[in-house]
Amino acid sequence: MKPVSFPQEIAAALEKTDAHSLGVEGILPLLEVPPNPDLGDYAFPCFSLSKELKKSPKEIAESIEKQLKSPSFVEKTSVAGPYVNFFLKQSVLAEQTIAAVLGGKDKYGVSHKKTGKKIMVEYFHANTHKAVHIGHIRNICLGESICRLLEATGNKVIRVNYGGDIGMHVAKCLWGYFKEKENLPATHRGIWLSHVYKKAHEQFESDEKIAAEIKKINSKLYAKDKSVLKAWKETRQMCFDDFDELYKEFQVKFDRLYWESEVEDAGKKFVLDNMKKGVFSKSEGAIIADLKDHGMGVTVLISGEGNPLYHGKEFGLKLLKQKEYPGIDQSLHLVGKEQELYFNQFFKMLELLQDPFAAISKHVIYDLVMLPEGKMSSREGTVVFYEDLIVKLKSFAEEEINKRHPDWKETQVEKTAHALSFAALKFSMLSVENNKRMMFDWKKSLDFEGETGPYVLYAYVRAKSILKQSKKAIGKVDYSQLSLPEEKALITMIAD
Repeated sequence: MKPVSFPQEIAAALEKTDAHSLGVEGILPLLEVPPNPDLGDYAFPCFSLSKELKKSPKEIAESIEKQLKSPSFVEKTSVAGPYVNFFLKQSVLAEQTIAAVLGGKDKYGVSHKKTGKKIMVEYFHANTHKAVHIGHIRNICLGESICRLLEATGNKVIRVNYGGDIGMHVAKCLWGYFKEKENLPATHRGIWLSHVYKKAHEQFESDEKIAAEIKKINSKLYAKDKSVLKAWKETRQMCFDDFDELYKEFQVKFDRLYWESEVEDAGKKFVLDNMKKGVFSKSEGAIIADLKDHGMGVTVLISGEGNPLYHGKEFGLKLLKQKEYPGIDQSLHLVGKEQELYFNQFFKMLELLQDPFAAISKHVIYDLVMLPEGKMSSREGTVVFYEDLIVKLKSFAEEEINKRHPDWKETQVEKTAHALSFAALKFSMLSVENNKRMMFDWKKSLDFEGETGPYVLYAYVRAKSILKQSKKAIGKVDYSQLSLPEEKALITMIAD
């Protein structure tokens, strides 16, 4: 059977009735899938024709049904108030859907129409000199999924990452690094640096002398002083190496990695160049934006010492994006909910400056990852580091595999444990709506039953096994056997 588009064919049939003025392209977006399968597979609402035909929607629906010459795959039609309902032949629905799936293979459901839009998605945002934690993992899972969905619907996606590699957190880490570098381990240096940072932060908070030393390092860092620049580059590279490994594990490839250190000068210049526009002003030696009239308080862009702060650098990032990727249609920032005010302030400043980047920018919010024992904090040391987490997940997965398959070779156990661990992690991060807080329980995430990544993999492997066994039967299927309501619901879901 030649594949057909059910909505397209139904729209073509409707065009030959009182709905002809809408045309196929006008009818298609009006077609609905009824909430109750008893009302059919598709429904055409007649409200939009009421004014033109000077009849009630119910009368129009009744008239259209009488005029209809339905396609051969339609078993029957009916009228329910203002709707014309279409019931498809179940065997045809099954055959068409399965043919489309087999023909499309791993591209089934992917749009072949290009939108012509370029969408930049900025995500991950892990800072150097701090280890990657479970909160970053939610970000990278959501970010990559958004990118793949946008690509599957015909958009050109530009993946970018913006991380902090300069500032007080780096100065604290460098202060600790100078004290402890003789203890530098051979591996897991990112985690080691995060412990160095934690201890330095605690001393910064409790000892004024140490705080002054760290502030001095920070000033030298911004001034590109050679006495700290070499150590900064060395420790930054340790973090880059860790990040590269993580990108491979999550199958993510960024088009551009932006860092605060490369946008600070441009950001500072942008702020200074736009002082006359009335959005920015001087206050006690610093440069601020007073947004109280917009309900957004006051934000500092350049400190009294002349260093650009977060918003100042954000303007530099914007300029670099526009220069390197001209003609972006949308710029999405996947950043935690706690930064909502920050982005509202930034977009408002762009708007007041009449910068067109304001209209295409959007903050995509995701909420915190919580542990059973409470909120995580890299400062307080209550963070679940990614490297520790993945080791724990793999260890538990290997234990479960060995129970079920004691005869498996070590390499097979390791490969399967790797797949299960990442399935557990990714499914957990994506199964809770992005703007809702999630509670991560590593044991539940690896459960082999229920709504979990490992169960999805199990179902996938079972389906592959069935397909392998029935390979010879493909093409000789009696689709009329798929007659149960549950079977139709499953086929309809796959078709959708």
